[in-house]
Amino acid sequence: MNLNRKITLLLAAVAFGILLTLVLISLYAFRSFSISSSTAHVRTAAEMVRVHLTEAMIHGVIDKREQFLARLKEVEGLLSARVIRSSHVNAQFGKGMAQEEAADQIELQVLQSGQAHYELTDGPSGAAFRGTIPFPATSRGTPNCLQCHQVTEGTVLGAVTIELSLEAIKSKALLAVGIIMLAVALFSLAALLFARRLILPVGETAQAVERAVQRALKGDFKGRLEQRTDDEIGKIANQTNSLLEFLDEGLSRISQRVVQLTGRSPRKDENQLEATIDMVNGLADASTFKQAIEEDEHKREIYDRFGKVLVDRFGIREFSIYETEGAKQMVPIAVDGLPGGECRWCDPQILGRSDMCRARRTGHPVDGLIHPGLCYAFRQPDDAGEPRRHYCVPIIQSGTVGSVVQLVVAEVDAAALEEQAPYVHVYLREMAPVLEAKRLTETLRESSLRDAMTGLNNRRFLEEYVDTLIANARRRKTPLAVMMLDLDYFKVVNDTHGHDAGDAVLKALAGVLRQSVRASDMVIRFGGEEFLIVLQDADQGAALKVGENIRQAVEAMKVQVNGLVLQKTISVGLAMLADDSNSFWQTVKFADVALYRAKENGRNRVVAFEPEMWSGQAETY
Repeated sequence: MNLNRKITLLLAAVAFGILLTLVLISLYAFRSFSISSSTAHVRTAAEMVRVHLTEAMIHGVIDKREQFLARLKEVEGLLSARVIRSSHVNAQFGKGMAQEEAADQIELQVLQSGQAHYELTDGPSGAAFRGTIPFPATSRGTPNCLQCHQVTEGTVLGAVTIELSLEAIKSKALLAVGIIMLAVALFSLAALLFARRLILPVGETAQAVERAVQRALKGDFKGRLEQRTDDEIGKIANQTNSLLEFLDEGLSRISQRVVQLTGRSPRKDENQLEATIDMVNGLADASTFKQAIEEDEHKREIYDRFGKVLVDRFGIREFSIYETEGAKQMVPIAVDGLPGGECRWCDPQILGRSDMCRARRTGHPVDGLIHPGLCYAFRQPDDAGEPRRHYCVPIIQSGTVGSVVQLVVAEVDAAALEEQAPYVHVYLREMAPVLEAKRLTETLRESSLRDAMTGLNNRRFLEEYVDTLIANARRRKTPLAVMMLDLDYFKVVNDTHGHDAGDAVLKALAGVLRQSVRASDMVIRFGGEEFLIVLQDADQGAALKVGENIRQAVEAMKVQVNGLVLQKTISVGLAMLADDSNSFWQTVKFADVALYRAKENGRNRVVAFEPEMWSGQAETY
């Protein structure tokens, strides 16, 4: 039920209530007036009868009283008039006529109580008013009752019953009430029509506002209200139109900017407001994600955090993240949420031939959701179950593809992922510069910790990681061997054949050292032609064996420089952390002492540190 109908019904109910109240009041007023008027008429008629009877007794014509009563009945509206004699009159003058006896209980009660009785009756002649008036004896006036009747004052001598017809009054009352009802009804109808005309713009404006709000809730702010009046209602319509226009323009501008940032345009069949809110929330979440990854220390942490976003926000549990390594290789960073997992959703050949990856080769997203089979490298494993589709996005770093993110979903979920793809792009766009910054930082850090010529770690690397190295050895309670190595007569090479020849010898030596130790051991270029090797979990016997192998390998090493073949030897000093010192750098010093002992003993040999080599010095290094 709309507002206009409600107000109309309310006004109609009010008008009906007023009309009903007036009718009831009028009927009550006419009834009260009829009773009051009839009571007065009955009393007047009763007094006339009393006077006539008194005069008739004085003039001796009391026996003709019935004629008077008969003539009295001829009065219009008077239905009956009857005199009742009391027992006191009968005792003094004898019984009167038969019609003068009490006819009912009311007349007997009036004769006994001396109180007049009035009532409304409804007989064959219609509505009537009956009154029974007593005649008490009184000494007032001349002549008076006590002059003829031998009774005391106040004794009821008789009564008169007069019945008046109310039909004429009733008809007039009903006619008056009808006229009043008609007048009130006409006035109420006119007032109702006038009020409806006044409130009609209110209801129509309210309905228009409701329709506009319903459209706005669906994201459509183009609804407008018709201004029907110039009063407050018209101002409401005008201001509502201004508000809708402002919201429509603002939403359009926001939506355009969000579309530029997300690349996703709202569909015509979806709620534009909710779609814009979702896109803004997506941008806010991506911004929060960027703030979080900017404080991560390594790229691995960024990839892990992005994997959690894929699972928690987008519900994607099957995905792969690859990182390019060099010109042709790709390394799996995470597969289905497992760090460093095996290649599962692609041909493993892409790891050695990265050009097989379409996203890596083109630098553009590969939409296998809409175009399945677009990338020939996509492979679904036999245990995957229902058919899958994929969506691959390259992450551009420094103008080239640095990483590739592959999203995999079941065919039934392809449309949902297609809807979410723009938001994934937002996250990747926010992630790309942070990954690039982390990569540059790691490159700079790597270059600062690695010797550029030999490719070995440098002394700064040792200084940063020595605490971790020593802590691991002590926690595992394993021995740690430190070897200092120095090429014999290396300065002669530089002086005789030039620094290029010296560099070639150092590079060849670095290769020999790397091949002579395990991957868990450290090979450090300590400075110039000096090298340091840290052997983990190796006792002195094993360390001496490794040192001897290195010495023999270097002795057999041949370096060709400008048509010449150079051969060099190396001296090795060895010290044990657990046996010789509790300080790593003290152990390095002991290994250096042993190295110089090897030089003194003729070079090209391996010498283990002995306590007497320290010459009893108490100072530490």
